[in-house]
Amino acid sequence: RNIRPIATTCYFCKMKKYFVTGISTEVGKTVVAAILTESLKADYWKPIQSGDLDYDDTQKVQGLVSNTTSIFHKNSYALNTPMSPHASALIDGIKISLKKIKEPKTKNHLVIEGAGGLLVPLNDKETILDLIKPDYEVILVSRHYLGSINHTLLTINALKAKGLNCKIIFSGNEHPTTEAIIKTLGKVQIIGRIDEEPYFDKNVVLEYAEKFKELL
Repeated sequence: RNIRPIATTCYFCKMKKYFVTGISTEVGKTVVAAILTESLKADYWKPIQSGDLDYDDTQKVQGLVSNTTSIFHKNSYALNTPMSPHASALIDGIKISLKKIKEPKTKNHLVIEGAGGLLVPLNDKETILDLIKPDYEVILVSRHYLGSINHTLLTINALKAKGLNCKIIFSGNEHPTTEAIIKTLGKVQIIGRIDEEPYFDKNVVLEYAEKFKELL
């Protein structure tokens, strides 16, 4: 007698794409991207790098990741000046085109790191927000500083206006009232918080990777 196997769906077998953005610059996106990459043993891609080409974010993430599975894909644009991409591209004598920003092909999970916040301009018409596709899961990094509640809620609203949801990772020393009001007003899931660590290395990143894994 022939017995047909029952088809099953494995949630964890589905390859996910995470887009890491922040409420501003220097809020910890690259560290978060490294943690996600390590946690999922995912590939990493930064579409646009502005400045610091001698030691760019791809190299930083690679230096913080322990696993040997992750592949680190080439930037679509590597710009020389640490400025907004549209301005840095102008200095380099080029214009950024979304058509030239092609997601790398991979059978693995993919972590994508943005540049600055959502409304950082790429050219006269498009911003970082235009890089986020409907199938991306957005991870928003919110660092605690005066004004961060406003910046975080504005970013959440900009994502929702485009039909996108996000999960939040906080960065900085614990601030319960800030974290609670963002969760309440933003109606978002909180993955956790990265403490004000004295340094980040592979071991520290691995600790956070294990801590956050269940909530990704």
